[in-house]
Amino acid sequence: MSLIAFPKKVSKSLQILTLGLILFNCNQAQESMNYNKLSSEEQRVILNKGTERPYSGKYEEHDESGTYTCKQCDAPLYRSGDKFDAQCGWPSFDEEIPGAVKRVTDADGRRTEILCANCDGHLGHVFVGENFTPKNTRHCVNSISLNFEPVEVHVEKAIFASGCFWGVEYQLKKIDGVISTDVGYTGGHVNNPTYKQVCTGQTGHAEAVQVVFDPTLVSYETLAKIFFETHDPTQEDRQGPDIGSQYRSEIFYFSDEQKTTAEKLIGVLEGKGLNVATELSSANIFYSGEDYHQDYYQKTGGVPYCHPYIKRF
Repeated sequence: MSLIAFPKKVSKSLQILTLGLILFNCNQAQESMNYNKLSSEEQRVILNKGTERPYSGKYEEHDESGTYTCKQCDAPLYRSGDKFDAQCGWPSFDEEIPGAVKRVTDADGRRTEILCANCDGHLGHVFVGENFTPKNTRHCVNSISLNFEPVEVHVEKAIFASGCFWGVEYQLKKIDGVISTDVGYTGGHVNNPTYKQVCTGQTGHAEAVQVVFDPTLVSYETLAKIFFETHDPTQEDRQGPDIGSQYRSEIFYFSDEQKTTAEKLIGVLEGKGLNVATELSSANIFYSGEDYHQDYYQKTGGVPYCHPYIKRF
């Protein structure tokens, strides 16, 4: 906001009264348009085009799924999928929701200011040509100008065992739509088994990977196909050089739908002449493996020696 210059003859009390009326009218205008009430700091940034300190905003490292909205009027501005880490100290987006943001030349004549298209609230500035993302655009936004509406993401689980769990996890983790993976042990009779115990082959457990995935991005059938295409499902109680019941091929299903899908795929493979040894069992307690087993190939920089991809479908 530009400073108001009063003539020297105007008394201090009249100056204060005038400024008070201006602020009152601004607040009245805000309320008459059903805008949200802003704190003094929010007014400094959103109404008076200020800037919050870098690395101080609540959304700078925020990574939940949802929509970022205007603090003043609640208009949707940015989707979480367009947010990226520019390491600049403020939330950065490479694209706005169409029509939600307008650009104007900044008062300094050099930068481009971005405003909420609905209420003209100041958001920050936009920069083009920095090559941070393929869209080559960075909306540098003040966290204080934003609210956030999370979306509930429906997730499902799957458990696959097909030999050494290092390689199984490596292949499944690469699939778009897989949210997380956890290597561990399941299918046996020993509670809280250790890796050393499972390696004896006496616990009944299989080395397995539990996958959490977003079914709107990847189907269970796609995951199951990758499972069958990244190991030899005809081998019984082994996978390549790894021998023992803990290395067996087995799908632990969470629902009748998962079981039906697995049975269908086994039928397809058997129709192609494969003598499938893969077992199907209802999912039971899954015990997470030791920390050093998690993301093993990512940590070591290696690749699986017994889980190459072979197209089967």
